[in-house]
Amino acid sequence: MSDDEQDPALANFAYRIITRYSSAGDLLASAYWRSGYRAGATVAEGGDMTLCVLPDGTPAVSALPDNTTLITPDLSRVATTYATRQGRNAFDEFTPGESFATSISVTPSGRLLCTVAEFGVWKYGNHLTNLVGVADGALTASSKPTIEALASLDPQPDHQREIDLRTHVVHQGAPVGLAHRPRPALTEQVPDEDRLSPWRDSRLKRAVALADDLFVVPWYGKTYRGGSRGQPFVFALVDDQGKMTGRLQDMDNWHDSPFTGFCFNLAADPYRGFAFHLNRYGLYAWDTTGNLRAKLDTGSAAFKPLTHFTLTACSPAGELLLVHNKQHLILRLPVPDDLNDLAPAVEQALSGYARQRAALKKQWAPVNWHWTQADAPLHQF
Repeated sequence: MSDDEQDPALANFAYRIITRYSSAGDLLASAYWRSGYRAGATVAEGGDMTLCVLPDGTPAVSALPDNTTLITPDLSRVATTYATRQGRNAFDEFTPGESFATSISVTPSGRLLCTVAEFGVWKYGNHLTNLVGVADGALTASSKPTIEALASLDPQPDHQREIDLRTHVVHQGAPVGLAHRPRPALTEQVPDEDRLSPWRDSRLKRAVALADDLFVVPWYGKTYRGGSRGQPFVFALVDDQGKMTGRLQDMDNWHDSPFTGFCFNLAADPYRGFAFHLNRYGLYAWDTTGNLRAKLDTGSAAFKPLTHFTLTACSPAGELLLVHNKQHLILRLPVPDDLNDLAPAVEQALSGYARQRAALKKQWAPVNWHWTQADAPLHQF
């Protein structure tokens, strides 16, 4: 953090924190590390950082391009790091075989649903997320499983060479790269919705598992400096054979645009077959067929507080985990079995938020905006 700025409201905190809680919400342990791209960093950072808990309880932090760091379940140390370098030129050695995935999600049976970057996507001279795949083996500190690529975004990334092949990412038995990747690409399976630039410069985001063999894969069209509301986006339903079977329906490109606030996160409850999305205009819930089952409009007073939260995940207990954008508190939102009852459940959770926050302030006694709990282990990487 800044040494010359004492006001915590103004200081630049160059650290990331990961915290583990019990099922009852009690703090078990925390760990922190200095953030940023630097030599010798214990956690491999990058763009679009995400967190996933693997089937054996190991937290995995992933980031673009295909940087994955495994941390011990007690958060005491970094177990291993699978990482690669972003650059690639005559003066920069490129080691793609050391990387793993840009994001990871877990299916009910323990399969790893991954997104993977490629060089030259949309003719850019760097790595962008371009592949969706599934790994059926365990990811450990000593070994990584093979990812079977199921779908791609850009069907023909340019300027690739043999060194860009990742041996752990395969399609039909051969490493993905050069002219070999799943076809037709996702962008070839949807109508040309963007008349000015038909899906060129589109971006792939983190996929989530709606079932063991059904995934929701989000991507969005070209963005503009002057604002991108109204640009096309797709929340595609993709099976484990790479076929796009449908999409999450009934979202308008303008009135429901995730470009406002850049909210593209999805969450899924694979045990009940629900998919969720939260943006500045509402909270949306779908079933496995892609039918919209509920929409809570943030234009109403009851649900306007949702605009202050970010959707992060759905717990195994069927709770949506929302993080307040400024207060950094986690709101656990129980989802009823009948999505027709979602509105009163959300309204009740939001109405109790301020009361619960006041109780936490008394329990934790924050000092100068710092929420601390001395009896929980704190580790530094």
